Amino acid sequence: MSNEKKSIHTKTGDRVVVLTGKDKGKIGNVKKVDLAKGKVLVEGVNMATKAQKANPMAGIEGGLNKIEKPVDSSNVMVVCPACEKATRIKMEVKNDKKVRVCKKCGESLDV
Repeated sequence: MSNEKKSIHTKTGDRVVVLTGKDKGKIGNVKKVDLAKGKVLVEGVNMATKAQKANPMAGIEGGLNKIEKPVDSSNVMVVCPACEKATRIKMEVKNDKKVRVCKKCGESLDV
């Protein structure tokens, strides 16, 4: 596999809706984007239970912790802040800058 970066339609802070899987229909904000793997970390989505061993020296309590796991970027769709609908995006050039635009209402997604 090559070390090329993939192009992802979401950015950190975007509001997205999950399209497939156990969390289908959930809406959350993107916390982190991993370009190399093509995955996004969405707030409150794809929760997993992880067993944590106690470490008194580091101040870590043991037990079962809920953590968020990454979701493939193709399984989420951006929610337009203007029309509040899940939408595809298109790229337009405005003032010599690439801008993401909502396909449904035409509003810019980049503030």
